[in-house]
Parts: sequence; structure tokens; C-alpha cells
Amino acid sequence: MKFIETQDQLRAVYQMPGDTAVRKQLDRLDSHSRHFLEKSPFVMISSQDLAGNADVSPKGDGPGFIQVLDDTTIAIPDRPGNNRLDTWENFLENPAVGLCCMIPGMNETLRINGEARLTVDADLCQQLAMNGRPALSVLVIKIRQVYMHCAKAYIRSALWKPESWPDRSTIPTLGEIIRDQLEISTSAEEIDSSLAENYRKALW
Repeated sequence: MKFIETQDQLRAVYQMPGDTAVRKQLDRLDSHSRHFLEKSPFVMISSQDLAGNADVSPKGDGPGFIQVLDDTTIAIPDRPGNNRLDTWENFLENPAVGLCCMIPGMNETLRINGEARLTVDADLCQQLAMNGRPALSVLVIKIRQVYMHCAKAYIRSALWKPESWPDRSTIPTLGEIIRDQLEISTSAEEIDSSLAENYRKALW
């Protein structure tokens, strides 16, 4: 298998981007990107450590949980999770971050690239509290690039169309997956029950 190794080889496959695709990139939030963030309950966060090991982590909360601090700064609260901290540890080494913000049912996404830093500032954590519980930490992102991404990936995947979704009963539960991958004797039902209890008590 041959791989593409140069920009010339890459551009031999793809056309140059159109004028709109280039000029739509902004260096700060405008009214439309602010409105999008007000409605968005979900974001995918990409990071890399200094060695180039990559990670993508989902974060979700109520619409508008990504707080706009000013035109070039946003804040994302962190809630209880599995404590692996892969993404957060990456940012201690390499602040480069990429976001893909989504709104359910909307085929377009908001892309944000910039530099990320973590804080446990008490006032900001309290400002981003949920159900009376302050954020554990807050990811503060200095925006370098922001732009809307077109709908083609979502149209091709029919992501928001329930009639295209697979029958959930044909897909193993997380309990079944963990039981098999860890080769443990605990039943899948027990694991799923424990997960459900954790989801019920420890979302915030």
C-alpha cells in the first residue's frame, strides 16, 4: 500500500478549497458562534501530548455549558468521570486543542481551535456549578480559529435519523464488553447495574 507523503501528492487528489471555505474562518466568536454555543450540549475535545499521542474526549451537559468568557475565550466545566484524565494530562504538556461542538438534530457543527489551560479557580468552578456542585476543574480555551463546518458528514451518516439507527439489542452492553475484555467473573448484568447506579448518582 502506498501512502501520501507530500502536499503535492495530497493536492493531486483534492482540489484547492473555495474562497468561502477559506474566508469563513474567524479568529474570534461572532454572534452566530455565540448563539451556537448557547444551544450546544455536546463537544468532542481533541488533544495530543508532546510525543504526538492523540486523544479525543466527549464532554456533555446542559445546552450552553460551554461558557463564553469573552470574544476569544471560552470555558468548559469538568464533571465526575473515570479519572483517567488522558485529555487533561495532555494539555499539561501541549496546549493545542481542537473542538467539534454539536447541536442534536443539526447537521452543521462549530469548529474551534486554540490553546487550552486548566484551572480550579473557585469562583469560575462555582459559576459553572450544576445541581449545586461546582465543576471539578475548568478548561479555559483561548480561541485562535472558529468556523462552521458543513453538513456532509452528518447527511452521509444519517446521524440524527432514528430510522437509520441499529437495533440496540444487537449491540453488546458496556457490561458485556467490560466482562469480556477484562476476562472477569462478574456478570454483565451486575456491571451494567453498577454503571446505571453510578450514572444516577454521580453525573454531577
